[in-house]
Amino acid sequence: MNTSALIRPAWTPATIALMVIGFMVFWPLGFAMLAYIIWGDRLEGFKRDVNRTTDGIFAGCRRGADKASRWGHGARTGNVAFDDWREKELERLSEERRKLDEAMAEFDEYARELRRAKDQDEFDRFMAHRNHGTAPAPTNKPGKGPSKDKGTNLLDD
Repeated sequence: MNTSALIRPAWTPATIALMVIGFMVFWPLGFAMLAYIIWGDRLEGFKRDVNRTTDGIFAGCRRGADKASRWGHGARTGNVAFDDWREKELERLSEERRKLDEAMAEFDEYARELRRAKDQDEFDRFMAHRNHGTAPAPTNKPGKGPSKDKGTNLLDD
């Protein structure tokens, strides 16, 4: 790595200034610069490891039938009995998946209906409470006037 570079994973005046500016402009940029300063020297190894891993994955896709059959892409193995069994199992699994999807859709509909019923019940209670609250206040029954406690009516003293 070129150690004379202006922006390198080290505590240089340029990287510190970029980090401060990053925090002032948009805080994730400041954190990204801080991470680069602290862990930037490990990026080469990380990049090399990622490239090795992805090369192995994508090289397998290019190889053809052996990987495709493992991943369920329908490639034949050459063994007729195994291929027939595999096709039947894949069809059975597809049917199970379809049944599960239907059950999930039914449950979603059921849960949606329960939420709607609950919302309707809450709304009905609200409207009943609201209508009851706006009704005229009940008048006192004859003989039952306001209570006369000591200290509540200043004129009684």
